[in-house]
Amino acid sequence: MTENTIASEQKNVPNDSVNYLQDKLMLTVDKLTITTATGVQLVNELSYELRQGQTLAIVGESGSGKSIASLALLGLLPDSLTITGQAKLADAAGLSILPIASQPITGNKSRNAALRPIRGKRIGMVFQEPMTALNPLHTVAKQIAESLRLSGIPKKQWQETTIALLDDVNITDPADKLNRYPHELSGGQRQRVMIAMALAQQPDILIADEPTTALDVTLQHEILALLNDLKRQHNMAMILISHDLNLVRRYSDEVIVMRQGQTVEQGQTATVFAHPAADYTRTLIKQDFGKALTLINADVDQSPKVLQVKGLTVRFPIEKSLFGTTKRWFDAVKDVDMILSKGRALGIVGESGSGKTTMALALSQLLSNQADVAGQIVVNGQDIAALSKKDLRAFRSQIQMVFQDPFASINPRMTVMQIVEEGLLVQGVGKTARQQAVMESLTTVHLPIAFAERYPHELSGGQRQRVALARALIMQPSLLILDEPTSALDSTTQVTVVNLLREIQEKMNISYVFISHDLKVVRALCQHIMVLKEGVCVESGHTEDIFTQPQHPYAKQLLEASSAQ
Repeated sequence: MTENTIASEQKNVPNDSVNYLQDKLMLTVDKLTITTATGVQLVNELSYELRQGQTLAIVGESGSGKSIASLALLGLLPDSLTITGQAKLADAAGLSILPIASQPITGNKSRNAALRPIRGKRIGMVFQEPMTALNPLHTVAKQIAESLRLSGIPKKQWQETTIALLDDVNITDPADKLNRYPHELSGGQRQRVMIAMALAQQPDILIADEPTTALDVTLQHEILALLNDLKRQHNMAMILISHDLNLVRRYSDEVIVMRQGQTVEQGQTATVFAHPAADYTRTLIKQDFGKALTLINADVDQSPKVLQVKGLTVRFPIEKSLFGTTKRWFDAVKDVDMILSKGRALGIVGESGSGKTTMALALSQLLSNQADVAGQIVVNGQDIAALSKKDLRAFRSQIQMVFQDPFASINPRMTVMQIVEEGLLVQGVGKTARQQAVMESLTTVHLPIAFAERYPHELSGGQRQRVALARALIMQPSLLILDEPTSALDSTTQVTVVNLLREIQEKMNISYVFISHDLKVVRALCQHIMVLKEGVCVESGHTEDIFTQPQHPYAKQLLEASSAQ
């Protein structure tokens, strides 16, 4: 996506703002309040109006109440929460009151019956993480067919309608995708399938809850531009929930900024961005990630080499014969070389499906028998492919990985103490030494010692990511591989985590392989960058050199899309 494309999209937004004011009122929410059993207000008197053709953005950090305020409209919140206020949905007779009053969902049949024609049919929803929201055991065709069945479309028309829906959301070769499972699709394709499922019942209002969280910068613009186009084609209204204020600026007409359940600021998007009234809004707009460490020893040739990779190639089998031999392979990573010196950070950037995570898993020796890995990976002078299973288990302490989603990568049944000490337990370290090491590791990532007895669900997203980081650091690795560690976090928490990683890098002289689609974060943390496209390294070098003078057209495209945010 070029700057001209983005600029033209930005010019279209004010036109929408004029148009929707002439259209009918679709939804009115008045003083929506959500309270826990202990009296904590998660949402406090949220009010807004939504008109046909309008996009309303609700923005705020994790825990601000933006998502649960929309889930309340569909009766999808736990019975333990008390919900008050009014929501009126437009119909042929005017505005009818939605049954959002605080009544048990399971125990109130009349309320369930009233919500059934609203869920999906009047208000559709695109959830935040498609890999979690989609059923991993069902094909694309079967999952969309469920929505078509609910909307009353005859079974004989399901395949034709599904292909048309997938075509509407710009999925290439839609007929080929019908029999695929979610894990066989890229992140962008999964998100498009989610949108197709939401459109299947032709809703009047579409709620998009963080639809671009885990996507690279070019895909973020593609998905939001797609939602904008579909909104126009289907004459819908849209509620866009996001923590990225700079992104929704381009695709919304009005914005509500929330913090800890309170409405901090509300108004037309252009006005809020031109003249933000609240300090918190100004903080969200102007994220300051700081600058990457300036290393005293700038001579890379003289620095000890922590990681040396030569000719790394990773292939996945995509078609097997009747006898189990592989007939066709997919090349995910192709002949990549890299060198990383002690105390330095290498950023790996590229769009979804470029091979970034596959490379990280190969470096961590976590692909096992899933793929064919060739090439040489040398860590601290040791060729790790030459290690036996027993020796590799002992050597793993030198290479640790922090995964993208901290909630998925840590055991919800374990306490923070058990999670962080697990690696030392495997290595046979005594209980007293383990507990002392956990306390030191929690202190390093700025978590209170008292958190050791908490469970993951009792922590915020940023706190869970710190626990994942503490689990890796307790092994005292020389190489830390971080796979999108900030993508699921709100902007203020992202800044905090980046500052923490920079502090740890300086304090422990640790080396990072940092994978991210957020180029602002990469620039703030990494001294070197590698740009991947379809498994091939198209450009690499010093961070500032690539940011100021990119040579490859794809690197230029990525930087243009990022700077336009």
